[in-house]
Amino acid sequence: MIIGLTIILILVLFLPFTIGFVERNLEIFLFIMGVAAAIISGVLDLPLFTKALVDPINITIAVLLAGLLFRWFEDPITKGIDATSKAMPYRLFIFLLVVIMGLISSVITAIVAAVILVSVVSVLKLERQSEVRLVILACFSIGMGAALTPIGEPLSTIAISKLDEDFFYLFRLIGSDVIPALIIFGILAAFIIKKGNSDKSSTEMAASKEPGDDSGAKTKTKDDSGSGMETESYGEIIFRSLKIYLFVMALTFLGAGFEPFIEKYLLGLSPLILYWINMISAVLDNATLAAAEISPSMDGPTIKAILLGLLISGGMLIPGNIPNIIAAGKLKIKSLEWARFGVPVGLIAMVVYFIVILLFG
Repeated sequence: MIIGLTIILILVLFLPFTIGFVERNLEIFLFIMGVAAAIISGVLDLPLFTKALVDPINITIAVLLAGLLFRWFEDPITKGIDATSKAMPYRLFIFLLVVIMGLISSVITAIVAAVILVSVVSVLKLERQSEVRLVILACFSIGMGAALTPIGEPLSTIAISKLDEDFFYLFRLIGSDVIPALIIFGILAAFIIKKGNSDKSSTEMAASKEPGDDSGAKTKTKDDSGSGMETESYGEIIFRSLKIYLFVMALTFLGAGFEPFIEKYLLGLSPLILYWINMISAVLDNATLAAAEISPSMDGPTIKAILLGLLISGGMLIPGNIPNIIAAGKLKIKSLEWARFGVPVGLIAMVVYFIVILLFG
């Protein structure tokens, strides 16, 4: 069993970056790997299958509604975001976008924050590298900020439930670590994100599209600056929502399938070792890891080390967090594109926080 799960973990980590067919069909690939992991572990039963069917529903509905609302109210949303970005210094706008998305995600949930982020980034019309980097930094911010309350994301909900603590426990425990990170991500974004070209023509936008995109499925509208804006068809909105449904379903199977692996090899290890091992949350559901690793008998510093390892590494790759999945799906960010920037940023953050943990507990 352990050998089989190890092989699956290696495949999930490397195949999306090396085989184009897998990259183009990532949701199906992860679904197959998740089912295989559940079968190998002997946990594939009716309750798990039911859970896998139910878990993605709320996320899928949120993404579907957001896509429809953006399509119906595209003009006022576009003008509002454009006016806001022009009403203040551009670097300040980018800084506030990253920080505020992280902070409010603990109240409006990481899913809704990711949907808002995608809407804003779609309007800014950034060049590709800046767009990808802004999304990744904002998703790091959302993934960490959402953990400050039990309503922000499943990881924090599970942690509070297992520890039987009050609503603000996680804010008191990791708030002093998370909030500075959000500010640093915001500052980094403000300095490395180049301002979008509001006069970009529809020809330039068409040229920047990825090979294989179906341009016939989209219509063109014009904003006040005359730039070409792509409006998604209803079919595309529905199809993207279904892909996210399959993605979350796959993560449910993966998490359940790897529980025996976690219980056999991870539980009982030093929190400093778990901190680094928890980098596997870059491809596995961090809520599952939190459920397996956190115990009411642990002290605060131990819980903090476990949570920070899970939260930071969750932004390194697309499967690591629901906001990553939502943003990458909408903006067509490939696994390699994400990893090129997300992995170095995540590793640097992991090293910095490891030093902080060593020095201050």
